[in-house]
Amino acid sequence: MCPAPTEAPPGGRAAPRPAAAPGRAVAPRAAVALLAVLLAGVIVRLPWAGDLGMHAATVERLRHNLLHPGNPLVDADTPSPYYSPWMLLLGCLARVTDLSVFVVLRCAALAGLVLLATGVWRYVGTLSAHRAAPALAALSLVLLWGTSVINWSGFLSLNSLALTVSYPSVFALGLAFHFWAWLTRALRTHAGRRTWAGLGVLWAVILLCHQFTGLVATLGGLAAVLSARPARTLWPRCAAATAAALLVLWLWPYYDFFALLTAGDDLEGVHRALYRHFPDRYWLALLGVAALVLRWRRDRRDPLVIFFLLGALVCAAGYAAGHYSWGRALPAALIPAQLAAALEAVRGGRRAVRTCWAWALAGALAVGAWSQAGVLGYVVGRAALPGVLAARHTPPWTGYSWITPYVRYGDVVMARPFPSRMIPAYGPYTVAPGYPDFFLPDERRRELAVRDYYAPGTPAAVRRGILRAYGVRWVLDGHGSRQDPGLRAVARGPGDEVLYAVVP
Repeated sequence: MCPAPTEAPPGGRAAPRPAAAPGRAVAPRAAVALLAVLLAGVIVRLPWAGDLGMHAATVERLRHNLLHPGNPLVDADTPSPYYSPWMLLLGCLARVTDLSVFVVLRCAALAGLVLLATGVWRYVGTLSAHRAAPALAALSLVLLWGTSVINWSGFLSLNSLALTVSYPSVFALGLAFHFWAWLTRALRTHAGRRTWAGLGVLWAVILLCHQFTGLVATLGGLAAVLSARPARTLWPRCAAATAAALLVLWLWPYYDFFALLTAGDDLEGVHRALYRHFPDRYWLALLGVAALVLRWRRDRRDPLVIFFLLGALVCAAGYAAGHYSWGRALPAALIPAQLAAALEAVRGGRRAVRTCWAWALAGALAVGAWSQAGVLGYVVGRAALPGVLAARHTPPWTGYSWITPYVRYGDVVMARPFPSRMIPAYGPYTVAPGYPDFFLPDERRRELAVRDYYAPGTPAAVRRGILRAYGVRWVLDGHGSRQDPGLRAVARGPGDEVLYAVVP
């Protein structure tokens, strides 16, 4: 039996680590080690889904021009919020080493995963001194979701993490956990001005790397400050940290961060999906909500409780106001609930209560693991999975590497919206961006041009005019659908797609 208490007191340092804990920590640490091996296998395979093409294209543009990379998707000289400090570092790595962009993204995935793991370990260490707490917390963060899988950048479910492990959101989440740990310790130890200035810079870097994760980091930081009841002497240092963050955001040369605050209207439709199937996607986290109630009864200013309430408030306000992009703050409600569920299992107290809670957590983790077991397919392939697991596997995208023997860096390709999300990863541009672009003034005109080009009734002369207007050298379309003498078929790919060269 472990002596109580094993949690860190709200205003002081963590309690000494209990001597009897090592044996109890073996099982969760072994499970985390298995997860690490699984995710390492995923990194080797690097399944393609979602925004991978955008991040690959961003690295490619920075590889070729660090100072003025231009739009990552279309041939236009515009800024982009994807040019973050992390992507700039990856662009430098690609430029110096001449590694393939997908090798660079594998390096990014490994670095992001290590940063995330160490961040969780450090932050949980400020909440509990129990040796099993960090491992249980890591398991809860990836498995306490629901029985319906959700894949979204910034969300830490195991399946989502497998598909987004190379994204800047994972790197930013890792920084966020380190930020919360550092901030918590600074509030407890009355750190000096340099520490607070460093916290401000770190906060700004998180916001620049992934704006939605930056919101989560902000809410977690605010919860830490409100929970700590800082003395009046600390408020000027908090203000100095905020000023340092604002200065970094203002000075960042690659895009105007503050312009993003009024540029989210196009995102509401796509983010409405975050509020659909809500119980199926998140119900296992209810165990954490119960744990938060217990924590609130013990301490009305518990940091995880305040963190949860802030995140839930933002998400509820987004739903009520129709600002569905605010649903990206869901991790600000889920993370504290998941951590609370893990910490309650190692909290000191009556043995019977602790045993019941441990079994409840183990059962919820088992259900979560089974629900996301299809992630194994990203390592061994879907064909190697038993039928019951194959049904839970989300197939990755195929990609467009088959066009690379013909299409060169900087060429413009006419493509429909879905291929346009992948083609720029290999170096070419597309006519219209495959993702919403706040800083592209003619985005709508480009989208209409693509729609008109592929419309069945569009005259050949109009099509040729569109190709000339955007300097298109290649057209991607279905097999046999182009009888235009101005096009010449050069390659065929999966799904009866054909790559046509534009005849001069």
